[in-house]
Amino acid sequence: MSDTTDPTSDSSGGDAEAAPAAGRKARGRRSGGRAGRKAARQASAEPTLPFITRTMKPFELVSDEGLEMIEHNAEVILEEKGLNFNDYPLAQELFKDAGCDIDGARIRFPRGLCRQLIQDNAPAQYTQHARNPERNVEIGGPHTVFAPNYGSPFVFDLDEGRRYATITDFQNFVKLANESSNLHHSGGTVCEPVDIPVNKRHLDMVYAHLKFGDKPFMGSVTAEERAQDSVDMARIGFGGDLADRTVMTSLINASSPMCWDATMLGAAKVYAENNQACVISPFILAGAMAPVTTAGVAAQTLAEAMAGMAFCQLVRPGAPVVFGSFASSMSMQTGAPTFGTPEPAMVLYTIGALARRLGVPFRSGGSLTASKLPDAQAAYESASTLLPTMMAGVNFVLHAAGWQEGGLAIGYEKFVLDCDQLGMMATFAKGVDLSENGQAMDALRENEPAEHFLGTAHTLANFETAFYRSDIADNNSYEQWDEDGRLDAGTRANGLWKERLAAYEPPPLDDAIDAELLDFIARKKESLPDSFE
Repeated sequence: MSDTTDPTSDSSGGDAEAAPAAGRKARGRRSGGRAGRKAARQASAEPTLPFITRTMKPFELVSDEGLEMIEHNAEVILEEKGLNFNDYPLAQELFKDAGCDIDGARIRFPRGLCRQLIQDNAPAQYTQHARNPERNVEIGGPHTVFAPNYGSPFVFDLDEGRRYATITDFQNFVKLANESSNLHHSGGTVCEPVDIPVNKRHLDMVYAHLKFGDKPFMGSVTAEERAQDSVDMARIGFGGDLADRTVMTSLINASSPMCWDATMLGAAKVYAENNQACVISPFILAGAMAPVTTAGVAAQTLAEAMAGMAFCQLVRPGAPVVFGSFASSMSMQTGAPTFGTPEPAMVLYTIGALARRLGVPFRSGGSLTASKLPDAQAAYESASTLLPTMMAGVNFVLHAAGWQEGGLAIGYEKFVLDCDQLGMMATFAKGVDLSENGQAMDALRENEPAEHFLGTAHTLANFETAFYRSDIADNNSYEQWDEDGRLDAGTRANGLWKERLAAYEPPPLDDAIDAELLDFIARKKESLPDSFE
């Protein structure tokens, strides 16, 4: 399962191609040009950090009284209505021993039980270890980790248009994520490689994260045994012994409304008992899988998530969990999900506050859009999701780069455009510099009224790092833009992802570890008949 809806058929979509403008005379380019400016930026770039530490407090949208009311309503849902835990006897057994009322698949929880299990056991913050220790991330507290798109069966680029994803596409996005200074995580199922059987593709995906990247990553959740394969491969990739380290943070979606299924519970069990983190994430389309109101969505999300996190704590007390929320509004005319609208942002702010009160890390947000192209709609909707993500203090941001077409596709150009915006968010998260240099009093004392600051010592000392410099935006004059070929943002991004893949160099991986991983994959694949269901 993932935060996307599988398509019932392959609609070809228009293969949008980036064609050069016709009828223009060839123009000479100024020496240096775009490549020279890019090289200068890279030479002066500040060192990148493996995750963001925010300096501002999260924006609070709902009063304490309002949050208490929502928490009360969630407890009413858990106690009176209960949740279904379908086809997974272990859940009934564990919750029965904890004092719950079991009625077949339906479990009703004593008031406050789930909250107590979580607050008494789950860590407020944890380290997810990367194969490269310099890329370890902190999940929780004042920290934000950006992870790429997840779960899309299609890919899109301006050259070939929309098509089914392959393992080559998957590997490409792992490489692009590993090379991006603005993504802190390799992600999980960045796209579905449909050229590999369903029951075997998880092996190739986990291998790609270990082989082509050295950032933290996510494991498979589509079956209990595939989660176990992910743990076993991670153990090999990390030298044979995880030593109780958390090296995967994996997505466990509820089957909203108010259900957990055996597939997700089985994966959660495997990860929890191995001390691997689970993002317990209700996936809600408001009006379809939950009420249409923000408070109603928040109460149901809290109830579903607390039950899932409590399950993990019963499997193994202290197993790291993340309170996840993926809530979208919908068109009441067509039933299609909509993104970048105000209501999901209000849900995000509300549930972020509920997660802090519960004392666990929070997952939500991203760069979400329903647009089929890397166009103005994509930019507006993604920005309208990403800004609340930062302001609400989200700790783990899935779908931070590449999300397109409501999650059905990951776009190469969109990926590059989003990564640029993530860099801006990292700069924003630093807050106001109040150091001696930040106060700039020397410059203010030195400069006389009516004189510009361009030549002051303070400006000269800071000009290379004073402002965020976009890799995508064109801020030149009209004449220079015209001379450079009249490229729009999507076309510039098209060139950048190709440049980055061409320049990619794989991180080191011990030959013996690589051979052991390949042997594990070969033996697993040989033991299973191909299945595309």
